[in-house]
Amino acid sequence: MILSNQEILNAILNGDLKVGDFTGNENPGEAPFNTSAVDLHLANEISKLKAGPAAIDLTQPGLPNFLKNNSEPISIGYNQPFRLDPGDFLIAKTTEDVAFPVRVGRPHYAARVEGRSSIARCGVLVHFTAPTIHAGFNGTITLEITNLSPMSFLLTPGMKICQLIIEKVEGEVVLTPSQFRGQTTPTGG
Repeated sequence: MILSNQEILNAILNGDLKVGDFTGNENPGEAPFNTSAVDLHLANEISKLKAGPAAIDLTQPGLPNFLKNNSEPISIGYNQPFRLDPGDFLIAKTTEDVAFPVRVGRPHYAARVEGRSSIARCGVLVHFTAPTIHAGFNGTITLEITNLSPMSFLLTPGMKICQLIIEKVEGEVVLTPSQFRGQTTPTGG
């Protein structure tokens, strides 16, 4: 079941969900919620993978450290947006911290991060095949951004970059290990 904007606010108010600094006391018309999604914003920290001899090997542990060691961190600003050229790939994050706490006897939620249609129509993808934000996750949302357009696209901090669609999880949740839970950087560290 996908939560409506009012149910998202109720979940925040009840402490069953955290999205940025929203308290749950906002009226649906005042919060950055559509009827069934929450808009999230681009942070000012992005990472671009370095070209070089290194090869990504997922059979080896420590993907966050590998990405950190093989990426160039870039700070972007309102007066200095990042020019995402055709074919470019980078890792970014949202400004909002989100949390989907797992508490016995309380509702559990998970989410999907999806692109926004205005950005997609420009040929820019904000995530690939990993849209699920699991129950128990807390941290910023990592975005895998690429430009499929023949034109460059400017990324500015604070821009609405994606949306979060929140769903109720049925049954009790047993937490499992996650290398990305609690992440604070685009590379997952």
